[in-house]
Amino acid sequence: MASVGTLYTPEVLALATGLAGWRIDDVWPYRGTARSASCGSSLTVGLATGGDDRISHIGGSAQACAIGQASAVIMLRAAVGRSVADIACAESDIMRWLAGEGALPDWPGLAVIEPARAFPGRHGAILLCWRAALAALTGIPAGA
Repeated sequence: MASVGTLYTPEVLALATGLAGWRIDDVWPYRGTARSASCGSSLTVGLATGGDDRISHIGGSAQACAIGQASAVIMLRAAVGRSVADIACAESDIMRWLAGEGALPDWPGLAVIEPARAFPGRHGAILLCWRAALAALTGIPAGA
């Protein structure tokens, strides 16, 4: 079984502190929030889209564990230019991966949090940012 030491690596902790650089701008029209039932973490995403309905600006704010914050930064770094379908596909791929039904999804940076897969209590935190973005883009409340 994995240990907590393999979960909170220096790379994960560095990413988690980086969330402060992804502030939500009040002029962005879309907001979505997701909450993890397994750990109580929550995350809000604010974003704007361009004329092609792809994300043009995005930021996040969390009350989450280091895994949730690190996962959010991973998502936010690669979200610009993505459509609602792209975000939904990534969320689905990550859910399957967390359930042990596939390889690490093709989203830049996810390998850093791969050790968290062995901690089911953190799975909801990993999905927070994708679910909050989907809530913002679709207007449908999210739960993790």
